[in-house]
Amino acid sequence: MNINFGKSGGRVPVIVQDNRNGRVLMLGYMNRQAFLHTLQTGKVTFFSRSRQQLWTKGETSGNELLVESIQPDCDGDTLLIRAIPTGPVCHTGEATCFGTHTNPGWGFLFELERIIYQRKQTGEGRSYTRQLLDRGTAAMGRKLVEEATEVLVAVLSEGKKRVAEETADLIYHLLVLLADQGIELQQVEQILQDRHRLRTSTSIR
Repeated sequence: MNINFGKSGGRVPVIVQDNRNGRVLMLGYMNRQAFLHTLQTGKVTFFSRSRQQLWTKGETSGNELLVESIQPDCDGDTLLIRAIPTGPVCHTGEATCFGTHTNPGWGFLFELERIIYQRKQTGEGRSYTRQLLDRGTAAMGRKLVEEATEVLVAVLSEGKKRVAEETADLIYHLLVLLADQGIELQQVEQILQDRHRLRTSTSIR
């Protein structure tokens, strides 16, 4: 991997993207030492221009960026890092440093999944999500069947607005059930992508 650290005074800008949903999380800078430390640890490490030292994202907050891939641009003077955040990335507590408007098309489903997992881990009993989880897998399964039936009823007799609303309920309850089973939406997305590639390649032959 050829990276041109000399072009901008020994540093290169680094765009960090959420590997699960494509959302842009933050921009930082790396020098050669920060880059090597990132490779060695698997955790995104930057060079602080104000403090003139290395800092690993999350070393204070605990909200780390776990590296999935690193890709230089065509000139080798900018890096794109795809990572998995272990918590909110911005110091304000937001998921990204650029606000919610950076969501790609399916981005909020991944954000909703993150919130559901947070409810699962923290045990906030007042939330509806926590109550669903506490009822157990069988009860959640029955609720999912109920929501699927309501989608069908809406399709047959209630119009597009109700179909959209009932579908939103169905997807939410499905995400809760997936969280109960420890299955991430990214896994489901990957299966769909793999099936699409297989069918596309088969049809070309």
